[in-house]
Amino acid sequence: PNRSVTWIEVCGIHDVAAVEQIGRQFSIHPLVLEDVLNTTQRPKFEEFDEYLFILMRVPFSNERVDAASAAPREIRFEQVSLIFGEGWIISFTESDRELFSLIRDHIINGKGRVRGQSSDYLAYYLLDLIVDHFFTVLEDLGESIEFLDEELVRDPGPALLQQIHFFKRQLLYLHKAVWPVREIIGTFERCTSKICRQDTVPYLHDVYDHIIQVLDMVETYRDLVSGMLDIYLSSISYRLNEVMKVLTIISTLFIPLTFIAGVYGMNFENMPELKW
Repeated sequence: PNRSVTWIEVCGIHDVAAVEQIGRQFSIHPLVLEDVLNTTQRPKFEEFDEYLFILMRVPFSNERVDAASAAPREIRFEQVSLIFGEGWIISFTESDRELFSLIRDHIINGKGRVRGQSSDYLAYYLLDLIVDHFFTVLEDLGESIEFLDEELVRDPGPALLQQIHFFKRQLLYLHKAVWPVREIIGTFERCTSKICRQDTVPYLHDVYDHIIQVLDMVETYRDLVSGMLDIYLSSISYRLNEVMKVLTIISTLFIPLTFIAGVYGMNFENMPELKW
């Protein structure tokens, strides 16, 4: 009871009045509430006297229209905000997705160490789930890239070129979303606020290692996709060379015939074969 933490989970930020009411109840700065409501903000970590503010972007893979289709899923990003102080934490998600349902079930059922811990530990737990969500999206993206690699070797075509550019854009967006998370977790780990306890630092260091792995996976996939573009250009060049080789053979066969037809098509007066 002496370490009880109040967690307010706000799913959807379209009710501006409700968000402002929560902000007044916990004395949250209006600029922080403005960042929560504005979904185009850059990820950040801000430290205040009575609370800490974390803003991140979380990727989600859209469901395929046809489950048997191999078409790549488009990645959408949604904003997640965490505001936590001594004994309380508020999470804002852009939509009503059940992003933190697993942690909520663990708290209700008393699983893990999250019950009885401080608010900074719960914030770490939420960050860890967000980073794990990056792994889930990257695994799905990796499967699509492997399938594309097989199709590229078997039958390269213009449709595959469009998919290669699609994956390059997706990985670029992912890199932009992951890189600030590394800075956020690193700053959180070095935070000297009274809200941050030293026994939470090892857990934050573990999350930091995970986000480094995510960055490595993103860079690896970017290299793979760039290599696919080179393979595609090489395959198209090889197919063009094969076509040109066939056309060259055909042209070589018709050159003597063209020469004979050209010679005998001229209007010569003294040509033995004219009277045959």
